Amino acid sequence: MNSNEVFSIDTNKQSWERRELPQIGASFLAKLLVEDHETGMRVAKVCYKAGFTNTSHWHNCAHGMYVLDGVLVTSAGSFGPGNFVWFPEGTTMFHGAQSDNDVTFLFITNKLFDIHFTHIEGERR
Repeated sequence: MNSNEVFSIDTNKQSWERRELPQIGASFLAKLLVEDHETGMRVAKVCYKAGFTNTSHWHNCAHGMYVLDGVLVTSAGSFGPGNFVWFPEGTTMFHGAQSDNDVTFLFITNKLFDIHFTHIEGERR
């Protein structure tokens, strides 16, 4: 990304990419919108299909989720369209969709993204 260039993406025309989570035997859909290669910050449009849950995990980055459609179900509560949820670095959490409804949201990280599942690595040290 060149931070001196203005750009626009029509996410309605952008293809979804399947992102695999082999640690939990699941996948979700995403559209990468921007990534800063210097800081690792990224913004993506994400869709969790009905019934999907990204089980207990933590990150070395903070991240936020802005709900566009559906209800985001998290360890901090359930949030509908227009809600923004911020998870500080190292927070143990889960998040997913309702059992009968997809959820679409913007996913924003403050630096390089990683994921650590508690059933594999335990809590953050």
